[in-house]
Amino acid sequence: MESRDSVLVRVSGVEKYYRRGAENVHVLAGIDLEVRRGEFLALMGPSGSGKSTLLNLVGGLDRPTAGAITVDGRRIDQLGERPLAAWRARHVGFVFQLYNLLPALTAERNVELPLLLTHLSAARRRRHVRLALEVVGLGHRVKHYPRQLSGGEQQRVGIARALVTDPTLLLCDEPTGDLDRKAGDEILDLLQSLSRDHGKTIIMVTHDPHASARASRVVYLYKGQIVPEVPK
Repeated sequence: MESRDSVLVRVSGVEKYYRRGAENVHVLAGIDLEVRRGEFLALMGPSGSGKSTLLNLVGGLDRPTAGAITVDGRRIDQLGERPLAAWRARHVGFVFQLYNLLPALTAERNVELPLLLTHLSAARRRRHVRLALEVVGLGHRVKHYPRQLSGGEQQRVGIARALVTDPTLLLCDEPTGDLDRKAGDEILDLLQSLSRDHGKTIIMVTHDPHASARASRVVYLYKGQIVPEVPK
């Protein structure tokens, strides 16, 4: 049985629906999920199963219609907009399928962006940026622009940007979806290392069994519910 402190994320009875005309469209229906500290969890399921919606709820980008979401002992679903934004900036790093790098900025400037919201001095920001880029293996690419980097390298910059604030949670939405197999494997190697060697808690949305096989646990969603496996 897990001790309380070993569970970082608790999703309890979470529902999410949207209004479409006169009807409610349910995206998530009664989700219960726990994620342990340092775990690398993969969320799998077909398009429309609710994977990205659940990821956004855990990351505080959206709010549940019903239920509770607790991260590190804090009910984030009860936070107001400004406290939630501050919590998200401090505790969550997001990695997207499309790297969302600003083309006019170098790798180090792209990674520095989240730190501009903090009170760190310019010198400390530079140290944090250099460390994050070293962790993802791009210490030699700090002055390069996105156009000078491969797709895999651009995704590494995106991961460094997500890591630079030392977040509690790393949330990845199809992080290898725009990469070839070799580059994708390198990103999965990196994510495994961040969980195994640096203790990062990672939740990754993917539809690729090759990617989910790298996670320490796989949770399947189907039609807004957690299921033992996705029906054929």
